[in-house]
Amino acid sequence: MATKKPVPKTKGEILADIAESAGITKAQAGAAYDRLIEIVYAGAKLDTGLMIPGIGKIKKVKRAARKAINPFTKQMQKYPAKTVAKLTLCKACKECVK
Repeated sequence: MATKKPVPKTKGEILADIAESAGITKAQAGAAYDRLIEIVYAGAKLDTGLMIPGIGKIKKVKRAARKAINPFTKQMQKYPAKTVAKLTLCKACKECVK
């Protein structure tokens, strides 16, 4: 019975796995990974967001200002409005997680 390869969890492990699978050096895999991250960051700033095939869509979302209770002091706090990145998983990725 074949042993299942462990899932890489750190950036170094991911780069080593990509390099081995693609038959390239770790430096080349690192350059490709860094460029992918740059593209995702730039796409997240767009109003339409960026679709990452096989993973999902990342876009910026505006969160309204709100009030909440601080659990330690039991006092109301005001949180200002802010813009955050939101990742919506694609159907294939959702089914894989089930």
